[in-house]
Amino acid sequence: MTTARDLLIVSLDVPSARPVERGDLSLALAGAELADLLAAEAVTLDDDRIVPGLPPATDDRLLAEAGAALVRQPPHESVEDWLWRRGDGLAQTYANELETEERAGRPRYRLLAPRNGREVAAEAPDRARATERWTSREPVLASLAAALGIPEGAADEPPVPADEAVVTVLAAVNGALTELEAVRQRRRVEDAAFDNVWRGF
Repeated sequence: MTTARDLLIVSLDVPSARPVERGDLSLALAGAELADLLAAEAVTLDDDRIVPGLPPATDDRLLAEAGAALVRQPPHESVEDWLWRRGDGLAQTYANELETEERAGRPRYRLLAPRNGREVAAEAPDRARATERWTSREPVLASLAAALGIPEGAADEPPVPADEAVVTVLAAVNGALTELEAVRQRRRVEDAAFDNVWRGF
């Protein structure tokens, strides 16, 4: 299991302050992957630039794919650029991966549904691990979830990770989410203005 998969499970299981938009989740999943690559020492940060090292030793196909997607030639990619590039459609990629695993006879996610009252497989090891990290308020997972408005009504700030590079990644995720929401706001204003123009005719 990876932080990205844990975050996906938490986003399905835990009530949020607002509906989690797919674009927001994609950016947060890209940040989770980068945090795991840092933990595996597959990358380091030079200021905000991602410097690749050896490929990560992982059995997770998507994390290995993330490692292979790193820009290896200088000037290296910034954390912000990575989030937007790697995050493009990433939530759907993870959803597709879970569906592929289910079709292959690994139905551990089959009963996971977004807060619709359906029974879930509490004994599923992946869900148990994600739940353990969540209930212990593991800093990286808690911070990424908080950026998505999870849990609903949370008053406490999540604990700050000890690794400064991870803090840089989390700050970039928050910045990207703010930027994405600003784009949505501009589009809403433009759409409303366009509708008002047509109402005048």
